[in-house]
Amino acid sequence: MGSKEIKSPGECMETTPVRGGSSDSLHRKKLGMYFVESDDSRTAIGGGYVLTRGTTPVNIHGKPITNLSKTGGWIAAFFIFGNEMAERMAYFGLSVNMVAFMFYVMHQPFSSSANAVNNFLGISQASSVLVGFLADAYLGRYWTIAIFTTIYLAGLTGITVCATVSVFVPNHADCDQLSLLLGHCEQAKPWQMMYLYTALYITGFGAAGIRPCVSSFGADQFDENSKDYKSHLDRFFNFFYLSVTVGAIVAFTVIVYIQMQHGWGSAFGSLAIAMGVSNAVFFVGTPLYRHRLPGGSPLTRVAQVLVAAFRKRHKSFSSSELVGLYEIPGRHSAIKGSAKIAHTDDFRCLDKAALQLKEDGTELNPWRLCTVTQVEEVKILIKLLPIPACTIMLSVILTEFLTLSVQQAYTLNTHMGHLKLPVTCMPVFPGLSIFLILSLYYSTFVPLSRRITGHPHGASQLQRVGIGLAVSILSVAWAAIFERYRRNFAVENGYEASFLTPMPNLSAYWLLIQYCLIGIAEVFCIVGLLEFLYQEAPDAMRSIGSAYAAVAGGLGCFVATILNNIIKSATGNEYEGKPTWLAQNINTGRFDNLYWVLTILSVLNFCVFIYAAKKYKYRVEQVVKRGGSDVPMVVNPIRA
Repeated sequence: MGSKEIKSPGECMETTPVRGGSSDSLHRKKLGMYFVESDDSRTAIGGGYVLTRGTTPVNIHGKPITNLSKTGGWIAAFFIFGNEMAERMAYFGLSVNMVAFMFYVMHQPFSSSANAVNNFLGISQASSVLVGFLADAYLGRYWTIAIFTTIYLAGLTGITVCATVSVFVPNHADCDQLSLLLGHCEQAKPWQMMYLYTALYITGFGAAGIRPCVSSFGADQFDENSKDYKSHLDRFFNFFYLSVTVGAIVAFTVIVYIQMQHGWGSAFGSLAIAMGVSNAVFFVGTPLYRHRLPGGSPLTRVAQVLVAAFRKRHKSFSSSELVGLYEIPGRHSAIKGSAKIAHTDDFRCLDKAALQLKEDGTELNPWRLCTVTQVEEVKILIKLLPIPACTIMLSVILTEFLTLSVQQAYTLNTHMGHLKLPVTCMPVFPGLSIFLILSLYYSTFVPLSRRITGHPHGASQLQRVGIGLAVSILSVAWAAIFERYRRNFAVENGYEASFLTPMPNLSAYWLLIQYCLIGIAEVFCIVGLLEFLYQEAPDAMRSIGSAYAAVAGGLGCFVATILNNIIKSATGNEYEGKPTWLAQNINTGRFDNLYWVLTILSVLNFCVFIYAAKKYKYRVEQVVKRGGSDVPMVVNPIRA
């Protein structure tokens, strides 16, 4: 301690990298190499601090599970898949039907209906991060899912009542299609819309509680110390998204069929019944589940790091008052449900929260001094942000496709031989392409890409996200090209004013190209992102990590709404009779220009992602050899 500089103990250690990295990283001066701990050593000496991998799974009563073979694994995961399948079926069933319900039943303008649904989708996803904090802090993932699936079911029941009981909808007398298009039908009363919005947003609140927890809870069922853990995790997230896709396919086909044959009440009622059955199945699997203890309020821990770093902002890393970087002794972290995390050199200003000075004394105040692990949690949350942020653009494209492509399909021939496919079934094709890609993923993509990249899983998580973003650019660019052709065809053949009349000589199945491409983009981007966030997030904040993906999706919905409003105000002139790009009459609007704007934004977003991915440093574990024996030790992660 005589020197004012924190030395690296590189002279007395030899390192063997476990995943990525190089041994010369230990020869650099790093704050995280200042002390070592073990169960027997409680003083700071030159070295690194010991890490145990993962945390001990517990049962529903919070007691450690002694025999892991009787719990968790794929059997427990399949109960969770069932719950997710029903939740996604309800989510997509509402998203594809609610616009039409508001337009045809509640007599709301199409643009207002689309914006209301976009806001529902956005709120249900963007609020996921708050529920993620709640799950990681107090409730745990299991109880969060249990509570919010019940809320979800209550919301679906309320929507079913609205569609079934006539008092909740406006009068439909003397309301033909022409009156509906001209806006002459009796609109819903304010209290009727208030009831519908309340039920809709209760449903969205329930969805917000499930989304950040269900994928993390499923991944918790696998043993982190198993040699097959990485392989199981990779396959889990693919099967997880496959269950999402199956739910979407059922929503776009079976639920649409029920609505056309039996009405809105039966369609929404079937969603509520499916959600109730899935809840029962989820609870049946309770004895099989492995749980992680909630680690206390992440918000409090984050706030403590920020406050402690601010208080010591003027303190120097070479101060003579420096004792070292603070971490509790032993193998376990001070944070319940979390292993210790390696120190890194990123965001050095936050390291000051862990600077232990002589003035701190023995009565340690968590608002003045935090552990290295606690500081690293905050660093990780910050470092993760750019990656999901770059997927917001994909969500924007998905949101626009969900509404605009249905309008396109109304003007096209949807016959397949003698079978006429309902327009509202068109979004099923991205789901079918996802189903096909996931089915062939391990037999086709992984072997081929492994030969190119040498990666055991074919491509890294960030590479898969990048592939998805690149394919999404192709999808929206094709959408722009085809929409320009479709509009010109309509104008040249006298369909300019007949925007709800299908053109018999132009098939709707040209839309399949953009649908299939966006489906491929989803597979690579979203699955890769979910796996990336789960593995890179701190142990006690994995629900928050998963919530990042949901928040990105929600922000995409809001961005789509904002973008649509900007384009409407900037491209049209009501007094001059100039239609906007997003005119209700698609044949006088210019959807193709909007798609080109999305293409340009997607290209710029992809460039930002490439930069962020190159700068990102994966969390790395290493084994340090000392005195001929291997001692598990965390050292600074280097670029993987």
